[in-house]
Amino acid sequence: MSVFFLALFGMICWGVAPIFAKVGLHNTNPTAGLAIRTLFAAGLISSWVICSGSLSQLKSISGTSWVLIGIEAILATLVGDLAYFAAIKKGEVSFVTIIMSSSPLVTLFCSTIFLGEQLTLMRVGGALLILLGIILIM
Repeated sequence: MSVFFLALFGMICWGVAPIFAKVGLHNTNPTAGLAIRTLFAAGLISSWVICSGSLSQLKSISGTSWVLIGIEAILATLVGDLAYFAAIKKGEVSFVTIIMSSSPLVTLFCSTIFLGEQLTLMRVGGALLILLGIILIM
């Protein structure tokens, strides 16, 4: 499957999922809601890894990769998602998801600074359009 269609499928999933979160968090604490989501996802992915025979591949991952992926998990899944759940619980899901979906702006600048990726005119233009979109919804 092409990268475009995988990304499109992911976009659709990420676009629909907040609706379920908003309704599910109605009488639920955001921390408990995140725990439920994380446990559910961990159970599914663990089953997938075991059934696909990929469990042995975990041994070949370097310690550095474990630490870096662990840091990503703390930032994205724990801290970021908890902020997201708390924002969805208190605010309008359409507003919160637009702000949260602007995270590529942070990635754009961090990847330029820390990974040496090119900051092209098209990427700067795209970033400016994202900023304009945020300004328009405020």
